[in-house]
Amino acid sequence: MSEVVPVVAVLGRGVVDAADPVLTADDLGLTRGDGCFDSARVVTAPSGAARVVDLDEHLARLAASAAAMAIDPPTHEQWRHLVTQALAAWSTPGEAVLKLLLTRGREWRPSGSTAIVTITHRGPALPTTRGGAHTPPRSITAVTLSRGHPSDAFTDAPWLLGGIKTLSYAVNAAATREARRRGADDVIFTTTDGFALDGPTSGLVVARDGVLTSTPTGATGILESVTVAAILEAARGDGLGAAYDLVPVPDLYTADAVWLVSSGRGPVLVTVLDGRALRVDDDLAAKVSRYAGF
Repeated sequence: MSEVVPVVAVLGRGVVDAADPVLTADDLGLTRGDGCFDSARVVTAPSGAARVVDLDEHLARLAASAAAMAIDPPTHEQWRHLVTQALAAWSTPGEAVLKLLLTRGREWRPSGSTAIVTITHRGPALPTTRGGAHTPPRSITAVTLSRGHPSDAFTDAPWLLGGIKTLSYAVNAAATREARRRGADDVIFTTTDGFALDGPTSGLVVARDGVLTSTPTGATGILESVTVAAILEAARGDGLGAAYDLVPVPDLYTADAVWLVSSGRGPVLVTVLDGRALRVDDDLAAKVSRYAGF
């Protein structure tokens, strides 16, 4: 199978060759990580027709990130037009990821923010069982790693940019490398006072006694997850309990199920944590996958 070439679109230029440079050497997103981004799931039919899942919600989250960083962003209409241009150039069936990247722009010759949209292929469409029901999500192993701060570190420190999806992902990348070094697939960050946070690129959902729980935003500094919110809302509608609450780390090992959740890959079951096998409820896993739209 030939390589699937990503799509790249730049505000003011439209779709460009994916091999062309799109940033200058003085772009503050490159030199200082001074920018933010968001990502969403793209589903493309065999016909080549592509759609972005929850685009408005991701644009709203990106706008909130830009406002917190005092970056002048494109309007929602400009973003939508750029996304439309990118989608028009994309036709590979299956699953893909749309990224919306925003930087503060150039340092040497200030000319406003830089806005870029990319689409990259993830793989074939997710399999379904007979009757159209999605199969349970795949499983991963994980380790807990300290984030190095207490659960309320961001309460009175807005300059720490809690809840913002910044381009400064060096710590997240380092944590993922450490997980691989330890023989695991992913990470669940923890606080110094003993609570679970989220993953480097994902939210956390824990099932305990019939209630789906995710870490609250705000004081914890974690990013609000569009997909986690969809799961909890659907769970409530299905008669299950759903809440945002701090989860003590020991509760992860005795939970009914633990997921790491992102818009690109959906809810993924953590079956082994710190070398300890976790419970797996296939029926509950299938429900949560359906709640997330996977």
